[in-house]
Amino acid sequence: MLCKDFLDKQLSDLKKFSTGITALDLRILLAHVLGIEASEVYFLKCELSNNQIDQFNTLLKKRINHCPTDKIIGHKGFYKYEFMVDENVLSPRPDTEVLVEVSSALIASENIDNILEFGVGSGCIVLSLLADNPNLTATGIDISNKALAVAKTNAVNLGVAQRIKFINASWFDNNIEAKINGHYDLIISNPPYIPSAEIDNLDDEVKCFDPRIALDGGTDGLRDYRQIVKLSSNLLNDGGLLIFEIGEMQKNDVVNIAAKQKLSLVNVLRDLSGTERCIILKK
Repeated sequence: MLCKDFLDKQLSDLKKFSTGITALDLRILLAHVLGIEASEVYFLKCELSNNQIDQFNTLLKKRINHCPTDKIIGHKGFYKYEFMVDENVLSPRPDTEVLVEVSSALIASENIDNILEFGVGSGCIVLSLLADNPNLTATGIDISNKALAVAKTNAVNLGVAQRIKFINASWFDNNIEAKINGHYDLIISNPPYIPSAEIDNLDDEVKCFDPRIALDGGTDGLRDYRQIVKLSSNLLNDGGLLIFEIGEMQKNDVVNIAAKQKLSLVNVLRDLSGTERCIILKK
């Protein structure tokens, strides 16, 4: 069976069961089996072997059980780059790209040469910034050593490993400022911001396959903002910027938290869906 006919039949069958699996999901999975780009699948004129069909069906079963496509194939495109992902890191999301876009623009316009990220995960934010800005260096902190292993691999793949220092620590550690041992003109973070009680209501793709530690923001979802703002008030140079990703309806709370540490609001940017997603604060 030709690739296009095979995928069309698969999609038709899946629609009968309201799985939510898209044509793009199917193309990506089949492309992974064939070792080609997803954009090439529909134009490939060859018969699929029984072995290839079996491999595809194995991957499809994982997707039907709500495993995200990127976690199945082990990588995902984000911003301009491709990142390795696994169960130890949050899947990169298009909504977060606004954080990278505004940060990269500020790094270039303000001649910022060294930045700090709280919560590295896969490294998609900080490593994208390093790849965009060849004179930039960075420090990245994450409590998960397994997440840092993923980020280190991505740093090597992007050719920026020599320009970033990774610290395996929690930003709640008593000696975290001593471990960081520096001051910055820009600090960035996409911290956990889902209230603990709401996590079980998230989609299975998120609550079952993203690490809970990367989601859980405490009782009100603001626990990590409070700590990172407190630390940033000491770690930022005068006039330095703190850029957060925020959850829906969290802008006013984060602005109030920042004000208590004498950080002022500069701007709020919306993501692709129009939700306030990125907040810029200044010391």
